Amino acid sequence: MANANKPQRFILMPPRGLTTAAATGNRHLSSFMRTLAAGPTVARSRAGAPRGNVMRVLDSVHENGLKLVEMSENERLSLREAHPGLRIVPEVFYKTAQVPRAKIVSKVRTAAGALAAGITLKVVSSVDGSPVAKADVVAFTDFAQQIGASGKTRADGTVSLSLGGSGRIQRLYVYPHLGFWPLLKKNLNIPVTTPIKLLPIVTGYVDVLQQFRKSASGGTGKGVKVAIVDTGCGPHPDLVIAGGFNAVLGQDPNDFADNGDQHGTHVAGIVGARGTSPAGMRGFAPEAEIRAYRVFAKGQGASNFAIVKAIDRAIADGCDLINMSLGGGPADPATSGAIADARAAGVAVICASANDGENQVAQPAADSRAVAVGAFGRVGTYPAGTATADQIGRRGNPDSSYFVGKFSNYGPEIDLIGPGVGIISTVPANGYAVMDGTSMATPAVTGMIARLLSTSSARSASRNQARSDNILTLAYQATREFGFGQIYEGHGWIK
Repeated sequence: MANANKPQRFILMPPRGLTTAAATGNRHLSSFMRTLAAGPTVARSRAGAPRGNVMRVLDSVHENGLKLVEMSENERLSLREAHPGLRIVPEVFYKTAQVPRAKIVSKVRTAAGALAAGITLKVVSSVDGSPVAKADVVAFTDFAQQIGASGKTRADGTVSLSLGGSGRIQRLYVYPHLGFWPLLKKNLNIPVTTPIKLLPIVTGYVDVLQQFRKSASGGTGKGVKVAIVDTGCGPHPDLVIAGGFNAVLGQDPNDFADNGDQHGTHVAGIVGARGTSPAGMRGFAPEAEIRAYRVFAKGQGASNFAIVKAIDRAIADGCDLINMSLGGGPADPATSGAIADARAAGVAVICASANDGENQVAQPAADSRAVAVGAFGRVGTYPAGTATADQIGRRGNPDSSYFVGKFSNYGPEIDLIGPGVGIISTVPANGYAVMDGTSMATPAVTGMIARLLSTSSARSASRNQARSDNILTLAYQATREFGFGQIYEGHGWIK
């Protein structure tokens, strides 16, 4: 039985909208919400409640708006009794929409149950044989049962794995920190006596993103503000981050640089990298104004409260487009309410469909007010033998060189599809990495919308629902289909 006095986190919302000023039906709660903004704790209001049980106010979006609180189930019932119109929404967490790396479920053990003997692998560059450090190595002796071992390469490129002295590695994945393509090898005999060679990312390599960027329509994104709601962005010489905000509870609100997970910087580069470094790459909208809104603490999920706070700040900062390469979790009124506010303020919200390969578009992309994005790739835009080459899903018709990423979630909610397989982009502080995912497809779509908007009269229109509708009409009317089927690509790719 659950402990009714155990503290849990909830978001308090008025009956309609995100602030008590949003609708006339909220006015009776205005003074209560403002009281909550005044202090860190509020005593329980239910008659006869045990002493010492309080609700803690942890954060607030506005004085009369959403509150993140910590309270017990008893306190939640008390609050419902005192304020029946108040919406009390659980805090939920979202994850980035990069394709997850292979993971070991069970370690290799001997018949007696002990861990199998160790072997050592060495990972090197295929060009000069130099060691590759900080690469994640995942080796499966039984891929179907997810049995194997994993580790990270040392400075000399070596990694020790408990796999035994005989037998076979069914699948070996190597995920470099940066600078190289991820590797997949199958059916290696143990022991592995030769170094594992990774292909470096070559300057000027034309991946599927660059292939489509070179023929993209519209302008350069000049005059368009794009919010990247993610893990933070930069630094990188190819990126100019004009400003931003850190919405993570307890962190410095002015620290909106990459949190170390690389994801947000990779996403930002796809939208707006300017190609200014010697090995530089260019995004779809290199003259767009990029703003970073960090909602992820390193290695953790993003709270729906942090996401709402970031969207609210992006609206206040005058952003035109909001990119959210994140997903998962159940539908929640907080995130949906923030997307509705953005659309009402003339801002389009573009979201990743997620990477489970399932017929279910994840939240928040599944929200009808968001633009839901799937991912496609093209054969020949990545080297053979890479982990990327294992991501081929449904083929195009009539051109079968195009395919849906086999990880890409699909369903009737899909609006657009973007290049998201084998994407080279920026990572801190002066590097480049390859990632797959609807996380990558989403900023490609966002960058294309920024290009169209930069040359459209819709950019200077009054900031209201009609403006955001017109922005999306621009996108939907400029598309081409690959023949994947509507539930996989929606309107298609913005050509």
